[in-house]
Amino acid sequence: MSSLIIHDLHANIGNQEILKGIQLEIPKGEVHAIMGKNGSGKSTLAKIMAGHPDYTVTSGDVLLDGQSILGIEPDERARLGLFLAFQYPMEIPGVTIANFIRAALQARMPEGEELEATDYYAALYKKMDALQIPRIFTSRSVNEGFSGGEKKRCEILQMAMLQPAYAVLDETDSGLDIDALKIVSEGVNALRGPHVGMLLITHYQRLLNYIVPDRVHVMVDGQIACSGGKELALKLEAEGYDWVTAPALT
Repeated sequence: MSSLIIHDLHANIGNQEILKGIQLEIPKGEVHAIMGKNGSGKSTLAKIMAGHPDYTVTSGDVLLDGQSILGIEPDERARLGLFLAFQYPMEIPGVTIANFIRAALQARMPEGEELEATDYYAALYKKMDALQIPRIFTSRSVNEGFSGGEKKRCEILQMAMLQPAYAVLDETDSGLDIDALKIVSEGVNALRGPHVGMLLITHYQRLLNYIVPDRVHVMVDGQIACSGGKELALKLEAEGYDWVTAPALT
């Protein structure tokens, strides 16, 4: 099955239960959005999919095209086609953007095959130009000294080069001014298509003005409280979250 499926996922940090039975399916070719207040569990969901060691999955599963990714290392999850862009991208001093992305691509190739440098840089420069990233950034360390907008554009550049099967974007709009938001959104929209499924995690409807989702889900207290079309995001913008209540636990 060509879907990212989150099946009845329960997870703790320490002794505190954060996720309380998340059930989602994101088919390839669709963009879904998760919205919710701070503390509802949105970023926790992204971190668990990435394999963050601070969280313990107590039950449920996460499946990429039918294969469970729980219990395998984060780099193996990436090789299977999962890409995660976080709200606060990490700095990697001493590792240039060009070398970082090249190493990630090389790791996905069969043993003994080498990435051809000319083709690699031609593709890299083309995507950098589209995202309005100066080419001199290829020699800068990943995210070191970057503005918020530069960090987010760098992550979309990585996604564009890696061409994942599924992408999870955690608050990609955080810290972006309107011009940077438009550029990043154009980059994401350029990657939409039948071979990729996307999950956007956001507080605000403004991102969804530029990246229009196929489905919107609202998370409350570690659960999906309701789902709908793009009009649900407009309702949240107009009325806030107070009208949404978590489903009763069984």
